[in-house]
Amino acid sequence: MAAAAAAAFTVVLMIKWVWRAVNWVWLKPKTLERYLRQQGLAGNSYRLLFGDMKDSFRLRNEAKSQPISFTNDYLHRVDPLLHRTIKNYGKNSFVWMGPIPVVNITEPELIKEVFLKMNDFQKPKISKLFDLLVPGLILYEGEKWAKHRKIINPAFHIEKLKLMLPAFSTSCDKMIDEWEKVVSETNSHEINMVPYLKTLTADVISRSAFGSSFEEGKKIFQLLDDQINLALQSFQTIFIPGWR
Repeated sequence: MAAAAAAAFTVVLMIKWVWRAVNWVWLKPKTLERYLRQQGLAGNSYRLLFGDMKDSFRLRNEAKSQPISFTNDYLHRVDPLLHRTIKNYGKNSFVWMGPIPVVNITEPELIKEVFLKMNDFQKPKISKLFDLLVPGLILYEGEKWAKHRKIINPAFHIEKLKLMLPAFSTSCDKMIDEWEKVVSETNSHEINMVPYLKTLTADVISRSAFGSSFEEGKKIFQLLDDQINLALQSFQTIFIPGWR
């Protein structure tokens, strides 16, 4: 009798788990897709589990394999999936991050409405690891988001930003001096600007926010860079409950 009850309980649990899995990977996404289309939004049809993520990885790799053009048309390289989606479906559209639809809104009035109704519009939960590695304003919701935005808002007041200009100038002068030293030795030199600009950004943050140079906090920025890479890796994987 006990064995039969245990077997029945196991079967019920398995049916419940299978139903939740089917709902997560197919039924719920298709229902959300129907609602989005009814509201006038367009995008690719949902594809089982991966959505648009395979396209996103492929388009990003294709973009990285090509040289950067010297124009203001850079969206196709920074976010090729978004660029293609807007081109095909318009400025108000959606993409699929796995089984989760992400709505893209570019009209200023609609963006303003989203910020005013922060409790009605939720941010997509793409990856649990991403939530762990990148906490802060970018992921907070509701009252917690409003509180932290209020805390940091004074730091971006125009008068406070003006006080940071000497620090910006010092960092820029330092970078240009390094370029001049390299060029003076060979009269002509091709410079990879990426590492210099990354160092410039870190140096500006160090000087304006903490009163120190990049060299003094170099280890911290290296750890932050590692954390960003880990977060990006987690963002590019599908989160399956229980898998990890």
